[in-house]
Amino acid sequence: MVTAPAKINLTLDVLGKREDGYHEVKMVMTTIDLSDRLTLMKARDGGIYVASSAGAIPTDERNLAHQAALLLKREFQVKEGVRIYIEKNIPVAAGLAGGSSDAAAALKGLNQLWNLGLNFEQLAQVGARLGSDVPFVLYGGTSLATGRGEVLTPLPSPPPSWVVLAKPPIGVSTSEVYGKLRLDQIKERPDHERMLRALAEKDFSGVVASMGNVLETVTFTLYPEVKKLKERMIRFGGEGVLMSGSGPTIYTLVRHESRAFRVYNALRGFCKEVYMVRLTGRREIGVA
Repeated sequence: MVTAPAKINLTLDVLGKREDGYHEVKMVMTTIDLSDRLTLMKARDGGIYVASSAGAIPTDERNLAHQAALLLKREFQVKEGVRIYIEKNIPVAAGLAGGSSDAAAALKGLNQLWNLGLNFEQLAQVGARLGSDVPFVLYGGTSLATGRGEVLTPLPSPPPSWVVLAKPPIGVSTSEVYGKLRLDQIKERPDHERMLRALAEKDFSGVVASMGNVLETVTFTLYPEVKKLKERMIRFGGEGVLMSGSGPTIYTLVRHESRAFRVYNALRGFCKEVYMVRLTGRREIGVA
């Protein structure tokens, strides 16, 4: 069994459009203790088969774990197949990199199952071809991500805190949000230098004060209920409240468990998908 952790953005800034069609980004991401679990078994007929506990995700070639298996199979001339079962705990289409994390977990699991002997750097190079978030969730921990999100600089983990997440019952199109972003209309950008200092000093207040996501204004305009959810979370006592990725998940960092429980219980009256977890902050290195 391989775990596939979710991520949240502590910061997200978009710097410009690249020639390859992607956006140049600068963001700080960290993994949290909310994970899918993948079970992998060899398939002697050479096929790739994906099943999931969630009916909301595709299990064919559109599934990123399926794509990861196919890419490794072709790249390294693997004759064996695989059966992948995904126990889905991360909300779907939530801005938490659930699909990317499943792909990263599949890469790690297949590396062992098929005895490929690849290290994390080699797996990350393969993962970058599947999605911009795949290299980050492959390593986990906390990183500054640049380029299109695949260039990673490891950072100290945030100070210990609880994370309360709430996902409204809608899906958000990442491509639509990025497509409607107007770079010349961004009025406030995250303070990355302050965030890096706060992480280095384990300064919870500094981390909270440095959080920011330039995609919020776009998603809030397209989906006003996401903005209302953020306002509600602040009202219920969230200390640092932000949208993760392109949304629609809103999360808060909370220093004390008792306060986190109050926020969690208050949100459950308004939102079906609410989670209370911890930051993980561990980064994996070496041979996968």
